Order: sequence, then structure tokens, then C-alpha cells
Amino acid sequence: MRCYICGGKKFGKRPGKVRDNSKLSVHECHSCGLVFLSSFSHITEKFYQNSKMHDTMPEVEAWCKTTRWDDERRFKFLASAMENRDLLDFGCGNGGFLVAAKAAAARAVGLELETRLTPHYESRGLKVFKALSEVDCKFDLITAFHVVEHLPDPAKELRRLACFLKKGGHLILEVPSSDDAMLKLYESEPFSHFTYWSCHLFLFNRDTLRLLADKAGLKVDYIKGIQRYPVSNHLHWLSKGLPGGHQKWSFLDSPELHAAYEKQLASLGLTDTVIASFSL
Repeated sequence: MRCYICGGKKFGKRPGKVRDNSKLSVHECHSCGLVFLSSFSHITEKFYQNSKMHDTMPEVEAWCKTTRWDDERRFKFLASAMENRDLLDFGCGNGGFLVAAKAAAARAVGLELETRLTPHYESRGLKVFKALSEVDCKFDLITAFHVVEHLPDPAKELRRLACFLKKGGHLILEVPSSDDAMLKLYESEPFSHFTYWSCHLFLFNRDTLRLLADKAGLKVDYIKGIQRYPVSNHLHWLSKGLPGGHQKWSFLDSPELHAAYEKQLASLGLTDTVIASFSL
């Protein structure tokens, strides 16, 4: 086995476990730092069409409520960039970001493989393709929020997506970070038994995202650290060893505190999320 990014052959096992598949382990390349699962064999060709990854939320509307804060955050971050532009949201999930994007973009469409969501898109008036082969136009912006880590060959898929960019267009990626403070700074054992998931084949940080862009033949416009979860979430993990602190202990949070915490974690490269812009 060789590292997908650098071709290295020396790996170490990360502490923790894959929460939904005890047969898998988490490896880290000694050369470049890429984090990846020990096997991808469970991701078959049509896995995502019927994966029902969010089946703990059988009602799609309930799922939409849980992601609304992320949809709003992403919209605010990209609102000026998408104004009067054509946008494709690759792996659009429940379509929450698309609904918001339609208010700013000249055209906002999605692409999602999971077939059970088709009636939901129709009820919301969203145009969503089922495959790249159906797409017959180009875009100023292509977004992929928490999608790239699911792909067995992400560089190949990024090259395919880049073919649908207009001249001067940008590909915006958001991925969970392999350098999350809960793993690298606080070394929370309960968190390391919770965060790894069989559908996340890779975890990237700022350095390995840059290497991924190189492998895909793309230019890096920027790479930034984003902290999705606030101080309350981290303190709850450290105190109780359980998720949900941002809901149970939300009284600890404020916009000012979160902004300061995010800035400090970003300066250390320890945010839970990384966002990047690539172009041709």
C-alpha cells in the first residue's frame, strides 16, 4: 500500500477507532501527514446512491434543521462571491445551502447521488443533477462541502469538476480537519472513538489539501481554518466525554468568544474544519 498523496510506504496507526466499523483502522502517512482508512472496499460503485448516510434522521426536514447553522455560515462566507454568478453545489445533501444560494446567485443548482432525496428537491423547487454526465453547462463557482473526504479518488474527481468551471471560476472545498484540536491538542480519547467514520475515507489538513490540489493539477487560491464547533462543545467533551455540548452548554458561548477561539485555533492550525479555494 502506498500513500494516495505522496506515494510513501511508511504509516502509523492513529489512536481511536472507526465508530461504525471495528474492522477498519485509521492510518497516517509518515511522509506527508495524510490520514486515511485502512480499506475502502466497503465503498462500492453505487454505495452513495442508496447509502442513507443520514438514516438517523428519517425525516428529511428534521435533517435540514440540524444543518441550518452550517448552511447559513457557508452562505455568509460566500454571499459576495456568488452574487449574480452561476453556482453548482456538488454533493448538495439536503439542499439547505442551495435554498439560501438561490437568493444571491444568478443560478444555483446541485448534484447529489442519493436517490431518496429526489422528491425533497422537487418539493423545494431545486434543480439537482444525479451525475456529472447530466451537467451541460459551466459555472463560476463549484462548492463541495464535506464531500471530498468521501471520495476514493478525490484528485480525479476534482479534475473532472474543474472541467465545469468557467474561465476565472473557483472550486470551493470544505473538509473536516485531521488536525482538529480535540485530536491534536486535547487528545480526547472519547472523541477519537467518535469522530472517525467509515464514510470518511480521508482526512486532510492545510498541508495535505495543498498537496491534493497539486495532484489534481489545480492552483490554490487560499486555504483557511474554520472552527465549526464552539468552546462549549470542547469543554463538554473534555468534562463528560460526550458530544452535544454546543447544545447542552450553549450558555457558555457568545459570538465574541467563538470568534476569538476560532482565530487562536486557526493561528495554530488546529481548527476542526478547513476551507479552500482552487482554480485552473
